[in-house]
Amino acid sequence: MLLNLNDNDADEPTPDDLAAIDAEQPLITAELMWLNAEITMLNADERGGPSPLDWRRLRRAEARVIRETFAYVARSTARSSSPRAA
Repeated sequence: MLLNLNDNDADEPTPDDLAAIDAEQPLITAELMWLNAEITMLNADERGGPSPLDWRRLRRAEARVIRETFAYVARSTARSSSPRAA
């Protein structure tokens, strides 16, 4: 996409940009939860190693990322394959 340098709103996201971010938000949230679980695992040495709860959180976060990735791809594919007006 080309930016119009004379456009005063060039720093603001467009409605399409906001819609794309909104569509990806569940996946972004899942990835942040996964990152948090990974950080907890890395810091677990200070507590004597990961607890069973730490392992469960990591597995659940990984599963959620996978689930949200498939859902995001399915939504994106459904949008791109929908019939468009000519």
